[in-house]
Amino acid sequence: MHQETNPWRRDADKPIPLATYRVQLRAEFGFDRTAGIADYMARLGVSHLYASPYMKARPGSTHGYDIVDHNALNPELGSEESFHAMVEALKRNGLGQILDFVPNHMGVGGSDNGWWLDVLEWGPDSPYAGYFDIEWEPDRRYLHGKVLVPLLGDQFGAVLESGGLELRFDREAGGFAVWAYDTHKLPIRPADYGTILGDDQPDLERIGDAFRHLDQVRPHQIRRANALKAELAALVSEKPDVAEAVERRLKRFRGAEGEPESWRRLTDLIAAQNWRAAYFKVAADDINYRRFFNINELAGLRMEERELFDVAHRLAFKLVDDGTLDGLRIDHIDGLYDPKGYCERLAQATERPFYLVVEKILARHERLREDWPIDGTTGYEFANLMGGLFVDPRGEEAFTKLYADFTGRRESFDEVVRTSKIRIMESEMASELHVLARQASRIARANPRTADFTANILHQALKETIARFPVYRTYVDWRGVSELDRRSIDWAITQARKADPNTDASAYDFLHRLLTTDLVAQPRSGYSRQQVLRFAMRFQQYSGPVMAKGLEDTAFYRYNRLAALNEVGGHPEHFGVGSANFHNANAERAARWPHAMLGSTTHDTKRGEDTRARLYALSEMPEEWERQIQTWSRLLRARRGDVEGTAPPDRNDEYLFYQLLVGAWPAELTGADPASLDPQAMTEFAERLAGAMTKSMREAKVHSTWAAPDEAYESAMTSFVHDALDVSRSTAFFDAFLPFQERLARIGMVNGLTQTLLKLTSPGVPDIYQGCELWNFSLVDPDNRRPVDYDARRRLLDEVEGAEIGSLLSRWQDGAVKLSLTRRALALRTAMPDLFAKGEYLPLEATGERAEHVVAFARRLGDETVVVAAPRLVGALGETPEWGDTSVPLPRGQRWRNALTDGTLEAADAVTAADLFRDFPVALLVREG
Repeated sequence: MHQETNPWRRDADKPIPLATYRVQLRAEFGFDRTAGIADYMARLGVSHLYASPYMKARPGSTHGYDIVDHNALNPELGSEESFHAMVEALKRNGLGQILDFVPNHMGVGGSDNGWWLDVLEWGPDSPYAGYFDIEWEPDRRYLHGKVLVPLLGDQFGAVLESGGLELRFDREAGGFAVWAYDTHKLPIRPADYGTILGDDQPDLERIGDAFRHLDQVRPHQIRRANALKAELAALVSEKPDVAEAVERRLKRFRGAEGEPESWRRLTDLIAAQNWRAAYFKVAADDINYRRFFNINELAGLRMEERELFDVAHRLAFKLVDDGTLDGLRIDHIDGLYDPKGYCERLAQATERPFYLVVEKILARHERLREDWPIDGTTGYEFANLMGGLFVDPRGEEAFTKLYADFTGRRESFDEVVRTSKIRIMESEMASELHVLARQASRIARANPRTADFTANILHQALKETIARFPVYRTYVDWRGVSELDRRSIDWAITQARKADPNTDASAYDFLHRLLTTDLVAQPRSGYSRQQVLRFAMRFQQYSGPVMAKGLEDTAFYRYNRLAALNEVGGHPEHFGVGSANFHNANAERAARWPHAMLGSTTHDTKRGEDTRARLYALSEMPEEWERQIQTWSRLLRARRGDVEGTAPPDRNDEYLFYQLLVGAWPAELTGADPASLDPQAMTEFAERLAGAMTKSMREAKVHSTWAAPDEAYESAMTSFVHDALDVSRSTAFFDAFLPFQERLARIGMVNGLTQTLLKLTSPGVPDIYQGCELWNFSLVDPDNRRPVDYDARRRLLDEVEGAEIGSLLSRWQDGAVKLSLTRRALALRTAMPDLFAKGEYLPLEATGERAEHVVAFARRLGDETVVVAAPRLVGALGETPEWGDTSVPLPRGQRWRNALTDGTLEAADAVTAADLFRDFPVALLVREG
């Protein structure tokens, strides 16, 4: 939407960050510790803290996305006083704050989510039942009026008879609950309290009878039950004989191990509840509440309900209106029933305008919807766009061949994605697909022309269509279907129909009209418009998680051709991005989404930005890479007695390991002598790699899974990792590995500096993930959430503020050179905020024999002009590049100052690459005349 018609996008109306700094708050680094780095962030040059969720989460949460109360601060992060102290520290240092907000789901299980516990206690009668996406009348009749609670680690009977489920009484609240593993609270229906209390004791018989007849006081039964609980608690507190009687009654519900019949009373009581406790694996088939992806402990919210919206955002909006927050980052926008409607409500909900970005993963051909009242995305697409600059497309054929030859894997990436999505729909998320199919068949039966489309037929058509869906989701709503969405649905239906000749084509015709809502486009259609629209919108909430689990969390761990491309929002089948494509995307962002966030590393990144910067360089040397991995494999497998190379791990996992090894190898060990490698450092590094490989194996779901780990295979892989890094063995492997790693690391260093400069100067709001002002060679989470040493960063910042940036190249391993670049580029953004927020974007096309190795652009606003220039595909340039006649054109100007080196340059129309990069690998010029 254009600025003149969308007041949300007018810059003057809200605080736009200059740059943000993401901090992952946790118990060990809460409000106090964050306040302690406020001055450091300000010195670095950012304008805003970008905080991970800090609303009350489940105890022990390491990420904050399992919120149990949106209107309370997480006590594990600190008190309200420490929160306000953090806010004041930020303000004293001139910093604002952006908060990561989670509207799609809440943490359930345990004993902390009051809404969820109320739903378990009262079922559909709970005032919070409509807050959660629960199907109260599922296909499984045993779940009618109940919520499946799949939290048991074994079959229900086994857990019951082992004492894992115990009936308890809360003396303070006067309530009964079954506790699973001493952790998960499952409240008993108050109507069943009479069964527990019995008739042995007069007071208990009287109050138990009152509980039995709660139906007589509808619709006030909850209020009446609470009063009776208070009375029961008082009786237990005041009368020892009542307390003893309650304890005797509880003992009647305890059985003996090995005596199944002794558990009958507890079994019968549990069977009468509004919940059904089950083995966690049952969820795949029978789950009847929407989850975040396939995570049972995260229950989906119906944020489209106005009452819930108002309640859940109360604290966040208060913090916006009182000036604590300048903006919100919305987590998992695609999980919501109506993302556009949600954003529109957000835009109208506060007195004070605020910055708003959404976590949205875009397909390669997909554009962010311009009619959403937001400032942009969180920047996944930028990270992948920028990374593509360092991937040499000329190496694709050789790289594909070496990957196939080494691993034996020859499937196309598209085929891997399709089979991965089908696996998700047939296993972890099968229940949701069954529900959709049944709903579709109900709609079909409403009209004689489609009455014969059974749930099984539509199940097959839905599965094949979703497997080929080209985007995470569409956005069909009550306003209709856009042309963009129609094209995506058309494509998916067409591809599915071709691939599935055994299903009658008319079923796909029906499904097409159902998903586009064409079924009810005309009056007297014979279908319910409400049911059709609701189905289309629920389908959209399913296709996104299937894409996420099938693509990001399965295919990305199966297809390892070049692991640097396997990032959230990435496209591993697309090998490289040309400068022209980079410029086009930047120019479009400058025009349409000038304040979108620009990311390079996030808490969800599978590899850190500098790990990827190294791996990109492999694309320039496929032949050498192949020689290296063949050598390493022979050495390591021979060491293990596997001369034939057939023992586990398989070659695909082994191939991924080599990429992680060269990508994440500690900078301080680059160039080390094999004999000097520290055993402790190698053991710690091996543990990190083993952790990443274990997660990769389980996510790939080929040899092992989270639900059923293959311990023998995983052990083979982890021992392979530890053997490789065992410094007590022969140094033959290190002798082969270290020289190649050193060369790759130096190329990665230049790539890392380039991507840092591009992020800090491209159109948008750059974000620095915690600690990434130094090198970040992290692996997949939780490795990317390791503690950050801010004392070391403070010391380095002191050093670089008085040092020439070029002098830091000789000690590049300590990251000071990246820190200096970050500090200097942010200082320029601070000095010229309007230019970076509103300035034109001008691509500058290099000329000469090495032109393809330069990416350059200018930002211009009035008389202010900045030129950004950096090398790319530097592996082909060697350690001392010969630039020849390569030059970069300059906008109008005669005298330029390099904001990184402080050097000056006299040039009118162009500058040679040799002059640009003489003192430092990248350049940031400011026109001074």
